[in-house]
Amino acid sequence: MSRGARGRRGRLSLTSLIDVIFLLLLFFMLSSTFSKFGSVELNVGGGNASTDFQDAALVFARLSADGVTINGRSTTLDALPAALDPLRRGGDLRLLLSVSEGTNAQSLIDALRVFHAVPNARFAILEDS
Repeated sequence: MSRGARGRRGRLSLTSLIDVIFLLLLFFMLSSTFSKFGSVELNVGGGNASTDFQDAALVFARLSADGVTINGRSTTLDALPAALDPLRRGGDLRLLLSVSEGTNAQSLIDALRVFHAVPNARFAILEDS
């Protein structure tokens, strides 16, 4: 009888080991970062850079922690292209973007992506002094 009890005790079940491995795998998969990294193209102009704003509608945009304002009117980033269309007057559009001090980097990147998607639009980021 002692021999049979010893045989049962020596046999290991792999079910619990597989469960632990699966849980560890799940934990590491969920704890890893799933964010997609991208890039935003910025052209840096020196002090002698040409602004090229002569024949285009000029729009002033202000980005703050509260959101975006276009010529003093509040809007969201999703509604930004629709807010810019009436200001275009059938031609090109030039945006002057002012970024307030409390704005985080992700808000700036989100705004730059929207501005890049607006057709026939060029923008310049103003330096806040």
